[in-house]
Amino acid sequence: MQQLASSDPSAAKLHPSHENIAAVQMRIKTANSPHDRHSQSKSMILSDNLKVTEPISRHRRNRSQHNLTLPEFISPLEQMVIKEGCLLKAKIADEGKKLRKNWTTSWLVLTGWKIEFYKESKQPAVANLKSGYKPEWVDLHGAHIEWTKDKSSKKNVFQITTVSGNEVLLQSDIDFVILEWFHAIKNAIERLSRKNEFKIPRSSSSELLNSFDTDSKEPKPENRRSLIFRLTYSISDTTDRNRVKSRLKKFITRRPSLRTLQEKGIIKDQVFGSHLHRVCEREGSTVPQFVKMCINAVENRGLDVDGIYRVSGNLATIQKLRFVVNQEEKLNLDDSQWEDIHVVTGALKMFFRELPEPLFPYCFFEQFVEAIKTQDDNRVKSIKELVQKLPRPNYDTMKILFEHLQKIAAKENLNLMTPQSLGIVFGPTLLRPEKETGSMAVHMVYQNQLVELMLSKYSTIFNSEKD
Repeated sequence: MQQLASSDPSAAKLHPSHENIAAVQMRIKTANSPHDRHSQSKSMILSDNLKVTEPISRHRRNRSQHNLTLPEFISPLEQMVIKEGCLLKAKIADEGKKLRKNWTTSWLVLTGWKIEFYKESKQPAVANLKSGYKPEWVDLHGAHIEWTKDKSSKKNVFQITTVSGNEVLLQSDIDFVILEWFHAIKNAIERLSRKNEFKIPRSSSSELLNSFDTDSKEPKPENRRSLIFRLTYSISDTTDRNRVKSRLKKFITRRPSLRTLQEKGIIKDQVFGSHLHRVCEREGSTVPQFVKMCINAVENRGLDVDGIYRVSGNLATIQKLRFVVNQEEKLNLDDSQWEDIHVVTGALKMFFRELPEPLFPYCFFEQFVEAIKTQDDNRVKSIKELVQKLPRPNYDTMKILFEHLQKIAAKENLNLMTPQSLGIVFGPTLLRPEKETGSMAVHMVYQNQLVELMLSKYSTIFNSEKD
């Protein structure tokens, strides 16, 4: 090594870490000189610990001819074609950046470490490469493959996600074709994951020199970044997953129960979304306080408003009011921020809509529907009997609500809200089946008719106190 360095002054000025590279270059020049052709050989000893071999093979000549470079540590076995065929392909992410899904037919060539995509279908992959043409490809090192139904409405779709953030969807309508491709790619990924990527194999002289820029004598940035990224991912991936699993397991086993959180006041019982009887039990009444406040506000400043309960209020303001009520903050509906009466009516409708069980309980749904179907004089009597059977919170809340809606309907000449209009607004909210069926439109007719009838016959249905 010292003899080589002394024979070329320029080599002596190189950084010590590049001494072996300089020796390789000088030996190759010497081997190619006409005076020393007999010194060519397939192996050259650079030092006691570094041996560089230079086999002359067909795949290397093809690679140089088409300007294709291989990543580090790719063995000849992994360069062999495993499977070729035609599939539908859609790239939906490029290095983490989401792309618009566009399905195209591609000719896929699967090797031991990557998948190449060619536009010309049913053409031999490498043999038909045009001059300067570089196919699109994805690296399978550290990749993840899974079936997906969320990313496409097509059937038989699976997704490949690479460590660099690329996401590709592959699809075929033929079941056995897509299954064969899925298992072939999955097996290739699993083989790569089992490979010991930390044991760097011996490289040929041309591969070693290609990893360095001949002008700067520094490793190529793209190769260096690729190597660092792959090694970092391989080292940290398993460790990170185990750490996350361990922390999740500890969190799940140690987390307090819902009752404990409620006792400590961390989680408060909310008004919206709670069962009616639980809200009444907490407040010590049979009608929720929020319902009374909304009814009073509407009767004070909303009876004459055009389209009351039919016109929607600002959803953001309604959600703000909902948050204030759930946080048990002091509520004053006469405050200027709630001056729009449609916000108050919208919040009241939302309260009834979000009840886990509607004001007319599920177990009474079919009975009320059957009662409203009858056309004789017994219809009002049947409905009155059913109303009397309701739980106390449901009965009292229903009574005060329908009394309020009757006052709205009494001023229909001003607010244009007839009993029929109120039935359309409140029918599906107050009365609904536990499980939606195909007769939803038919049920809606009966729901509206029930509210309309109870408004028109309010004094008859609620003329006596519940036992």
